[in-house]
Amino acid sequence: MAQTTRWGILATGKIAHSFATDLALVPDAELVAVGSRRIEAAQAFADEHGGRAHGSYEELVADPDVDVVYVATPHSMHLANSRLAFEAGKHVLCEKPVTLNLAEAGEMVRLAAEHDRFLMEAMWTACNPVVRLIVDGVRAGRFGTPRQAWAELGFVVDQGPEHRLLDPALGASALLDMGIYPLTFCHLVLGEAESLTASAVLSEAGIDLDVAMTGRYPGGALGLMAASMTSWSSRAAAVATDEGRLEVPSQFHHPTYAVWRPAGGEPVRIEAETPVIGMGYGNEIAEVGRCLAEGLRESPWVPHSQTLTLMRQMDDVRRQIGVRYAVDHA
Repeated sequence: MAQTTRWGILATGKIAHSFATDLALVPDAELVAVGSRRIEAAQAFADEHGGRAHGSYEELVADPDVDVVYVATPHSMHLANSRLAFEAGKHVLCEKPVTLNLAEAGEMVRLAAEHDRFLMEAMWTACNPVVRLIVDGVRAGRFGTPRQAWAELGFVVDQGPEHRLLDPALGASALLDMGIYPLTFCHLVLGEAESLTASAVLSEAGIDLDVAMTGRYPGGALGLMAASMTSWSSRAAAVATDEGRLEVPSQFHHPTYAVWRPAGGEPVRIEAETPVIGMGYGNEIAEVGRCLAEGLRESPWVPHSQTLTLMRQMDDVRRQIGVRYAVDHA
């Protein structure tokens, strides 16, 4: 019989609700508990999604029925929350980006190893079956040699300055919230960037509202990436090769299909045999369960090395555009 992975959700914000909705669709996964700093919030969440309610994060990670904790707090709290879980003997799936900077990310990976626990950044894009099909195909040469990749993600953030997406104390940043997706897409299809150049527009509070990046990748391939909190982008991505163009025309960070347009040929729709579970959070939930069942401490789809590489890139971009956080080590 398959082993059931018992989940605890730490925090009760919007993404935690989306995660819980998809978790209910995943075989051999069970939501057993949720924790909030307010018992009222935890109880309301439990009433909607199931599981028992805890009025503190400490109580959640101490729950003996929880195997793995999903950390769904703002970026600035990830390291402290994950440390709580590791010290309580829990595995961790931590929302992206795992921390504010490379130094904190390295410490999180170190803590996971010290406590011999599984750790994965919740990069659902890398677990999406359509993205996996694209990545595997590109790496196997089925679409020719990639020469350029492009990806953009943006939407208008119409919130007050205290909102998570606009509060510097919580790690507000178009780069960290949206830009990590184009960076990840280009990393997956082109490899590790050899160099990145960035430009941005900052708010009065000093956070990046819009950021554009160009990258040089192995073999002379180029990546063009953009993120925005002030405009509605196409949310599309593409890979141009010497044999044609591979397009992800909608929601490239969690797509349901892609299109291959060979030069001089007819377009081919690409759909994965493995279904997208719910919005796509279900696929990363299933990947965590698979890894735990096999005794792994990191996922081959979202390895620690990839998480640290992308965090190093974002540190570099932030240095170029002049965005700093109080916890930065420089």
